[in-house]
Amino acid sequence: MNDGHVVIVGAGQGGVQAALSLRQEGHGGAITLIGDEEGLPYQRPPLSKDYLKTGQAERLALRPADYFDRKAINLWTGRRVDGIDRAARRVHVGQDTLTYDRLILATGTRNLIPPIPGIGRAFGLRTLAEAKGLRDALNGTRRIAVIGGGFIGLEVAAVARAGRHEVHVAEAAPRLMSRVLSPQMSERFRAKHEALGTRFHLGNGVTELRDGCIVLASGETIDADLVLLAAGVRPNTELAEAAGLAVDNGVVVDPLLRTSDPEIYALGDCCAFPDPESGNHVRLESVQAATDQARAIARTIVHGAQEPYAKVPWFWSDQADWKLQIAGLADPDATSVTVGEDTVFRFSGNRLCAVETINNAKVHMQARKLLARRPAPAYDDLARCGFDLGRETEKDRV
Repeated sequence: MNDGHVVIVGAGQGGVQAALSLRQEGHGGAITLIGDEEGLPYQRPPLSKDYLKTGQAERLALRPADYFDRKAINLWTGRRVDGIDRAARRVHVGQDTLTYDRLILATGTRNLIPPIPGIGRAFGLRTLAEAKGLRDALNGTRRIAVIGGGFIGLEVAAVARAGRHEVHVAEAAPRLMSRVLSPQMSERFRAKHEALGTRFHLGNGVTELRDGCIVLASGETIDADLVLLAAGVRPNTELAEAAGLAVDNGVVVDPLLRTSDPEIYALGDCCAFPDPESGNHVRLESVQAATDQARAIARTIVHGAQEPYAKVPWFWSDQADWKLQIAGLADPDATSVTVGEDTVFRFSGNRLCAVETINNAKVHMQARKLLARRPAPAYDDLARCGFDLGRETEKDRV
């Protein structure tokens, strides 16, 4: 389909990549990219890191305004899609209606707001406007409390400590980044942040926010001039659900990233796609997944490609002078083998499923290549691949 109208809902990195990839693949029809935030589409990952340090919003733009004009991409910003009429192939945007031949949902996620009394006092960090508000507030405060020990919370904690703030992090789980990291790597990051001066309250959720403090489940109160809520996100699936599309912790798609309506695709943080290893539907909050899925959808739309999406997922987080990189996906019960001071190999049964590294881009890239094999190497095969994991026994693995 080289001359139809493709409408993309969501102007984050996945939505922008879908528009660019359609043109790169040779799509000659109209493309409309719709975002609900004002201004040019921008990168979100730096919001919790570089932007908090520098305040240089102009460095975040994914492309300059004239780029979209040169590529004949109709960019609608500050507009919200109110509904999808699948029978007529239309989307409703305020008083406007757009007819589509193909529709791509790249609606992303929103901050999870837990039902905690006083939670409205907390700052969020999802949009550029929220990041600006947080940065301005940090300049006039000393004591910071962070709710959530995941990537965003720890990235902000590191920036705040570099700015000489007193930082407390409250995490309901018993360890940091527990949803994505091995116990060994989680412990290393705890020690790193504690060495920077951050104080942790693990296994101790927040039960209330009061003026000037937070209250923990233990009953302890922590003084705080500013509270950041970084307790996770939820996929924006309301538009898809209202249109009658299948939704289950994300917009459900097939291996070609098509929804239950074959003329509608979904990508990125909002979509649940079949994992090529397990067959289970997974949802990833990853720039890499969003942009790779965008490229795959463009190939399918323009060329009729029938190649199932099967890219190896990878993630990163910059915390102080440590870059955490993760290749692959590991279940919570995966076995883990530590190699040196900076690498953890994770196994599902005897098969490699993920590799975690600190400041080791070479091993990270090697791991991505290994995991791209189908099937991934077994534990005993890794020596032939250049990795000597030693002779750990099962009891040595956690």
